Parts: sequence; structure tokens; C-alpha cells
Amino acid sequence: MSTLVESVLELFTESVPPEPDEITAERHRVRTFLEQATHSGLMISECDSWLSGHSAAFSAELGRQGWIGMTWPEQYGGRATSAPARFAVIEELLAAGAPVAAHWFSDRQIGPSLLRHGSEAQREFFLPAMARGELFFCIGMSEPESGSDLGSVRSRASQTAGGWLVNGSKIWTSHADKAHYMLALVRTGRVEERAAEALTQVIIDMRQPGITVRPIRTLDGREHFCEVIFDDVFVPDDNVLGRVDGGWQQVMGELGFERSGPERFLSTFPMFAALASDNGEPNQARDEDLGSVIARLSVLRAMSTRINHHLDGDDAPGVAAAIVKDLGTTLENDTIDITRRWMDSIADPQRASDVSRWFTQAQTHAPGFTLRGGTNEIMRGIIARALEVS
Repeated sequence: MSTLVESVLELFTESVPPEPDEITAERHRVRTFLEQATHSGLMISECDSWLSGHSAAFSAELGRQGWIGMTWPEQYGGRATSAPARFAVIEELLAAGAPVAAHWFSDRQIGPSLLRHGSEAQREFFLPAMARGELFFCIGMSEPESGSDLGSVRSRASQTAGGWLVNGSKIWTSHADKAHYMLALVRTGRVEERAAEALTQVIIDMRQPGITVRPIRTLDGREHFCEVIFDDVFVPDDNVLGRVDGGWQQVMGELGFERSGPERFLSTFPMFAALASDNGEPNQARDEDLGSVIARLSVLRAMSTRINHHLDGDDAPGVAAAIVKDLGTTLENDTIDITRRWMDSIADPQRASDVSRWFTQAQTHAPGFTLRGGTNEIMRGIIARALEVS
């Protein structure tokens, strides 16, 4: 690989702007931990590990290290660290392909939603166990025939004595078969009412009677996606998150966390890093391809870093998050194409074997890259409407 590409790849590992010493130290502590976890067999590096790499043991160890719920107040099991410190940790985990899926949704969006909208009792019950890596959530948004149109959800919660009865179904719900709870978006208002006035978020205990979970097998033979069917599932009033009929605005804020993080452009990074660091014969066309990916990664990383500073604010970064999601997932698919083009040029046999394994993982997961978190077409609609208003 040329000196130019090596230099740019090295620049990509540096934060924008430069990191404080304490964050750099935390980053190196994570790297040491990951190296030890790999040697001990606690983790095997994978592509798309944040969605498919479910390991309760690994999550529990991260909890012991203080790397889940890092920004949460100490009274709820967090460390009250800065958003940039958390960003550095999750970036290291994603770049290494660590199996973080078990706690991912809890850490990324459920915790912040509970801190913003939850009752004190909800925070005290859920957050400490989530920070320890012992309690896992899944997300109940998508539904059959609704696609990315969250406003059209049909799952209904009807009032009953002491709570609500939920009927309906969710689909593409990752790890619903392993999660302890689901944060679900349900309809509590009339069908003809606008989504902003008719939807509510509820916390559903996945051990409740009336819940059927059907795993969905993907191209690689794994089953992290699930369909979930609710038949008169009881949800107590205490498990309503925030305000009844106020779920739409809450979800819009939550999606900022979901769409703007480094997982939107680092799902294929283990594969690409191995390809880019191979010391094969000099090849200008190969280096140009690698350099184009590195340049796009660097820009996306800078964008994601800046959005990360604003996630705790009152205004959800919806448009900016949509841009990162659209550009990031497009890049991930482009990276697969570039890897396919240059796999045969890898000189080191072990590296070639690793890249081949990661390539297979990335290629079989690729159909979901531009769908999850809202399709790229939906993201472009959000961006276009913002341009019309401006």
C-alpha cells in the first residue's frame, strides 16, 4: 500500500478535533481489553457485529469495565462521562467488530429515552441493570406492511383496568427472542388521528403471556431478526414511557441516536481495515479505491462526531442524522464492492482468509444496511423536505 494511503488511514484513527488525553487513554484501554478478549476467546471479530453479534457474556464484561451507559448519571449506574468519551469507546468496539448487540439498543437509545422521558421509578429499575450489561431491550417500531412509515403503525394499546392491552405485531425486531423488554410504539388514539396525536411508547415485559416470537432466518443462516405477535398483552400504567399519545415526538428524538452514530459507516470496517493494511504489490487503481473509502469515512466520522455533541439537546438532529445514515450505509455497500474487486490482491494468506470471512458476512448482511433505521429513500425525503422549508 502506498505511503499516501497509509498516512490517510492513520489520520482516520485520530479524532476531529484532537482528543483530550483522558479520552485517548480510555481508547487505548479499550484496545488492550479487546486484544485480551480476542486471545481468551471472549470475542470473535465480525462485520455488522453491533446488530448480529449477541453475546451476553461480552456485554456483562463491558458493564464491569464501565463501558455501558457511560454518560448516564452515577446514581443510575453510569459514569457521568462526556459524550466524546463514549463516542471513542463505541468507535473502538465497532472498528474491532466486537459482539455488542446484546446491550446495543439499551445503551444507544433506551437509556437516553428513559433519562429524558421516563419516571424516576423506571430509571431506578431499568438503568442500573442495563449499565451492568444484565438487562437487554429490543425496539418495537417496524410493522408488516408499514415499512419505514412509523406513522402508520397498527399495533394498538387499549385501556383496561390498571393499564393497557396490546394487540398487533412487529417485524425485523432484532434479538426479540433474547431481550428482556421491548420499547414499543403503539397506537392509543383513533386510526384517523395524526401520528403526532395518536401514538404512545410502552415498555413490554417479553416474559408476559400472549407474546409469540418468531425468528427470521437471514442469508447467512442466522436468526437475529424476529417477528413479534401480541395477543392481549398486558402493560401496566407504570410502563408507559412519557406521555400517553406523546410517543411520536419521543420517537423522533430517539431516531437521532439511532441514525447518526458510527455504526452507520463502520459495519464493514474490520473487512476494509484488513484489506487497506495489506502490504501487497503497489497498485495505483487499488490505492485510489482505498483512498476514496478512507476520505469518505473521514468525512462521515467528522459529521457523526459533531452530531454526537448535540444529541442531549432539546432539538433532535433529524436532518443531520438522516444525512449520516444515507451516506454511511451507501458507503458500506460501496466498500463491499471495492473489497470484492481487490480481494485477490491480498498478499498475506492469513489476512486473505480473514478478509474472505468478513466479506461473506458483510455481503450477506448488506441487504439490510440501507433498510434498518429507515430506508435511504425515507432519509432523502427527510432531507428534501428540510431543503424545501429552508
